[in-house]
Formats: sequence, structure tokens, C-alpha cells
Amino acid sequence: IDMAHANMKMRDPLLYRIKRMPHHRTGDEWNIYPMYDYAHGQSDAIEGITHSICTLEFEVNRPLYDWFVENLPVPCEPQQIEMARLNLTYTVMSKRKLLQLVQEGHVSGWDDPRMPTVRGLRRRGYTAAAIRTLNERVGVAKRNSTVDFALLEWAIREELNRTADRVMAVLRPLKVVITNYPENEVEWFEAENNPEDAARGTRKIPFSREIWIEREDFREEAPRKFFRLKPGSEVRLKHAYFITCDEVIKDDDGNVTELRCTYDPASRGGQSPDGRKVRGTLQYVEATTAVTAEVRLYDHLFRETFPEEGDGFLANLNPDSLEVLTDAKLEPCLAEAAPGDRYQFMRNGYFCADEVDSQPGKPIFNRTVTLRDSWAKLEAKGKQG
Repeated sequence: IDMAHANMKMRDPLLYRIKRMPHHRTGDEWNIYPMYDYAHGQSDAIEGITHSICTLEFEVNRPLYDWFVENLPVPCEPQQIEMARLNLTYTVMSKRKLLQLVQEGHVSGWDDPRMPTVRGLRRRGYTAAAIRTLNERVGVAKRNSTVDFALLEWAIREELNRTADRVMAVLRPLKVVITNYPENEVEWFEAENNPEDAARGTRKIPFSREIWIEREDFREEAPRKFFRLKPGSEVRLKHAYFITCDEVIKDDDGNVTELRCTYDPASRGGQSPDGRKVRGTLQYVEATTAVTAEVRLYDHLFRETFPEEGDGFLANLNPDSLEVLTDAKLEPCLAEAAPGDRYQFMRNGYFCADEVDSQPGKPIFNRTVTLRDSWAKLEAKGKQG
């Protein structure tokens, strides 16, 4: 075009390449293929594209793009616009590297919930609205930068806080027997589905002599600021009663297998007539109606904030990016959860019924994002100090 042009792309551009090997569709019928720069603008014009959005490395290609559409018989003249690539911490966005993760079996596929693909994010429980919120916050830039993945987590938390029903689930169950509660009796409490939206209505949750609580909500020897259950302490069961831990049952190896507690019948609904204050409130699941389900806890696919630094992204894979819990206990309404349904598991996080592996009456739940855990922060601070 112009051998004196400052842009080397505009001097003597390559138009075609010859590749003598069978094509997966046309076989040996054709072996001459247009180069990217030659085909790009023509393809856009033929397909009626008005604006071709590229990342910044194609800025030097734009003069050649413009020259081809101006000098070839195409139906229109689209415009190429460059913008910075959206990069996120704790992941890689390169299709080549994502393909490598799939082909080498580091993930289950393109829809693995740890993948930053649309299919992967959808399966994990992220919504289109949350992704749009992220993009609106980040905006369009001309300089490459990396956005903290926490911003996307914030966006989905904000949305699901408004739209997801609150339900009770126990991921690592510990049995509690309430010794002074009548045997073979089940009572039902009414619970709001979402305190942010009264239109979501209410549901009934069961309560009986035997319940499940989170194993981490009990400590036999607890520090001063641990307001959950411990021997001799009193806690509130969400929507139900106050209970006090009286006895700890262990197996031959010294592992806690069961707690014996008593309840205060006057505290029905979570309040007591004498007005005493109970600081700890726990979720629970009634034992006889509990749904046993598989719950998958997803974390970042990579350990490092910037996975491609150091020895490369594969060396920074997080071996703990997936934990599968097969004995989680869920309240009975979750037995009929449809694939894609989203919930807040109280005090655990936001979860989505898996679109691929869930079966009728046997849902599998993927953790979308955690909640903020005040005790975990205190404990971590104590270890650092």
C-alpha cells in the first residue's frame, strides 16, 4: 500500500496463506485462506456490523481495517473501536488458557462453575444483571487494568439479597436432642421468605425433639466472644426457642457426635417473657423432615491474585477450589428446588440449584458466594495478633 508508511501493517500486508491440509468441512477442495486483517473488515461489512469492538492490541490494525473497507466493494463501512480488556483477579480470561484448563482436566468443562465463562457463571448462580452491574461500575477504559473479583461478588450479593428466599441449611450436621421436648411431636413455625421483600410471602418450617445444627456452631472449649452453643450456654434457634446445652456425647475417639439440650417453652418464636438477652442465633434443620443433599462449595480457581505471575497460571491452581459435602441437611421445601433456583442459606451464603446434575426431588446446590462471617474475621484477627 505504502512502503514508506510509519505503520508496518500498511506497507505490504499479507492477504492469504496457503495451508495444504484437509479442512474439517470442505476437505481438500480449498486450501487458500484469507488472513485475519484482510477478512476482518469484509466479514463485518457483509454481516452488517456497525461497530467492531476490539481489545487494545488491535489498535495498530485499525488503519489497515479502514483501508480495506474503504477500497473494497463491501456493502457498508463498519468502524473498529478499541477498548481495554476486562481482567479479573484470581482467574484468567484468555480463551487459549481456558481451553487448556478444560483439555487437561483441571476443570470439568466450559460450564464448570469456577470458569469465568457465561455458562460457568450462570451455573454457579451469577445473573446477567450482576454482570451488567460489574460492567457499569468498571466502565469502558483505554488502559489495561485488573478488577478485583470481589466487585463481582458484591454485585451478586446485592442482587440476591433483594431477590433470594432465605432458607435454613446445615452443611456439616451435628445432632441435637432436646430432652425436655415431647417425643413424636412436630410443630411448625411461620417464617418470612425474604425480609427485604414482603411480597415473597412466608413458609412453614418444622421443629421437633431432634434437630441438626452446624458442627462449627458448637465448641466445647470456647473463647469469650464465641456466642454460639457451648456447654451451659443458651442460644436462640431461628424462629423457634431458646435452648441450653447440658451434655456432650462423644464416640470412642473423642469426637462429638450428639448434644443433649433443654428448651425454654416460654421462649416460643425466639423471645422470652422475662426479656433476657441471648446473643447467639443459630439456624437449624428438623431431623425427621430434613432433605439430605449434596452441596458444592466453590472458591477461587487460583491461589494467587494474579495467577499468571511467578511460575505461570497452572502452578497457581488452587487445590481447594472445590469441596463437595454429601450429607448436608436442608429444610423440606428445598426438595422441590428447580435447576437454577437461587437461595440464601442462612449464615452460609448464596446457593444455586445445579442446572446439570440436579434431579427431580434430589437437588444439588452450588455455592455462588459466601456471606460475611463476623466470627471468622475475629478468629483470623486473633491468629494474626
